[in-house]
Amino acid sequence: MIKNSLPPTDLRLSDFFYNLPEERIAQTPVEPRDSSRLMVVHRNDGSLEHKIFRDILDYIRTGDTLVVNDTRVIPARIIGHRKLRFDESLGHTVPTESTAPVELLLLRQHEQDVWETLAGPGKRAKPGDVIEFGDGVMEAEILSVIEGGCRMVRFTVKKDADSIFAALDLLGTMPLPPYITEKLDNPERYQTVYSRHQGSAAAPTAGLHFTPELMDKIREKGCEIVPVLLHVGLGTFRPVKEDKIADHEMHAEYIRVTEEAAETINRRRAAGGRVIAVGTTSCRVLESASDENGILHAVDTDTGIFIYPGYRFKMVDALITNFHLPESTLLMLVSALSSRELMMKAYETAVEEKYRFFSFGDAMFIE
Repeated sequence: MIKNSLPPTDLRLSDFFYNLPEERIAQTPVEPRDSSRLMVVHRNDGSLEHKIFRDILDYIRTGDTLVVNDTRVIPARIIGHRKLRFDESLGHTVPTESTAPVELLLLRQHEQDVWETLAGPGKRAKPGDVIEFGDGVMEAEILSVIEGGCRMVRFTVKKDADSIFAALDLLGTMPLPPYITEKLDNPERYQTVYSRHQGSAAAPTAGLHFTPELMDKIREKGCEIVPVLLHVGLGTFRPVKEDKIADHEMHAEYIRVTEEAAETINRRRAAGGRVIAVGTTSCRVLESASDENGILHAVDTDTGIFIYPGYRFKMVDALITNFHLPESTLLMLVSALSSRELMMKAYETAVEEKYRFFSFGDAMFIE
């Protein structure tokens, strides 16, 4: 697994707190996608501009490379009931008549049928227990409890589907963040228009602002669009609990950079073009797969990279991102690319100017 050597810092969790009125949290996406607002943050002089997202065309140059994360969110939240429970006194499972709900959130695939999950309540998901979903469509055997209280689970599809992903399409719901309380009418609005590879438990939300038409205009301007992959799991949204931020441990997430993607990005950057990451996930892939000389390599591995102020960027020159939760690792990452002071100023301004925050909210371009 790729991890960075953390730079020393005296920064505390409270250094990344800001006040956000609840009404600033976006509950629904805007239509069309590229009509959201865009704050442009100029690192050279600390100035801020207020635009519409489709104006991103004015800031992209010929020769730039836009790097997107083409992961696809799966309907990863499933609810079933315990069919068998492991009886420790007997040493084997016994049937149970309980219909009390058990919820699993699939986080990360380890083997074809084995997934890391969050389970609730935990007392109904102990090692050896078997949970049934959808009147017998699929079963889940709890294998073990691992770090952070997550469960390793083996799934078995029993009927009406030919794979776990097909069963999830029948049984699951989109794992919207808890701060989104309104029902999402169209699940595709929680997918980027370029999503391709199934496996994420949350969307790479900076990409939600792009339309196919906007992407065509970006290509016409001489900017290449290159996909990389990070399946979003617990590492992206796990809260920081340590007071000293350097003590926080990131959860592993799967990443992939193909040989073709690495060659394209390296060639265009060597020719003087900027590498613009769409979202913190794309940024973390690029920084995980780049060496100290600023060369991107093909990888197929896990990353636990944690980026906060003091980190030296090796590949990313600019970033398109959303507005992130207070005291989150994502706010720390964007503060590393600009500065904590400039980023907190930008967030204070965004609150004053009534920007929409979080997954379905507005965007920021840090150049």
